[in-house]
Amino acid sequence: MIKLKLSIELNYEIIQPGCDFIFNIHAAHTRSQTVVQENLYLSQPLTPDIYADPGSGNRYMRLTAAQGPLKVQYSATVELTHHTVPSLQLLEVPVARLPAAVLHYIYPSRYCQSDRLHKLAMREFGHLWQGYARVKTIQEWVQQRVTFTSCTSNASTSAIDTLVEQVGVCRDFAHLMIALCRAVNIPARFATGIDYGADPALGPADFHAYVEVYLGDRWYIFDPSGTAMPMGLVRFGTGRDAADAAFATIFGTVNSQSPTIAIEAIDDSSHQFFMPQHSLDALSTDDGLARQ
Repeated sequence: MIKLKLSIELNYEIIQPGCDFIFNIHAAHTRSQTVVQENLYLSQPLTPDIYADPGSGNRYMRLTAAQGPLKVQYSATVELTHHTVPSLQLLEVPVARLPAAVLHYIYPSRYCQSDRLHKLAMREFGHLWQGYARVKTIQEWVQQRVTFTSCTSNASTSAIDTLVEQVGVCRDFAHLMIALCRAVNIPARFATGIDYGADPALGPADFHAYVEVYLGDRWYIFDPSGTAMPMGLVRFGTGRDAADAAFATIFGTVNSQSPTIAIEAIDDSSHQFFMPQHSLDALSTDDGLARQ
């Protein structure tokens, strides 16, 4: 079992009164990811509306802030019990047998134009064995062709843009991998959270985007950017692409600072808590239910 402590601080200057926010910064609840403790602090005297989406399980916080500074602090202790399977045992699920809640993850979406990548994907991956190994090949193909470079994309960058420009951040790697998976009828979804174990040379800890692919009977974790340790990922939200799982959606005029994020792992073998490590097995923190 993995035990992680995390903290997030977000700072905004509200320019106009009555600015609305929708945050997705609460750790998700699944059968494999247990939130054992959490705290929230808001610098303004606000009563937020916190709710969980019944389809995705994403936990949203909605609030309306007054003009002036707003500080949002969230901290949590999370325990992860990973479902692990030898990767060669995992097969793709034919479209005819996919659960209904999974079907919309094989369609194109705003940032993942899988319909435009169909010919490329079929040429590169269509002949491969239909299982975990094909998904791993897609992940490695993306890693080989895209260079991780900070500040090289923006909120409008799509999978097609990343394919052409061959640079991006974790969000862009995820969109391209998702689009290529969907182009060969493999359900794939965008996931956000924060990660333990990233190389400090990449800079301060930040939110992280990765991919979950539906194989066998549940969603399995892939990190196409190659910058994270999948066993150290804490899930916040999932969706078709970044439009569904942004950590903050803002309706109004604000100035924002870069987030301050910290995460640590608890090494306590006496209580069966171990440090995250790289694994050759397929990993999932999904509960095996075919939710959206």
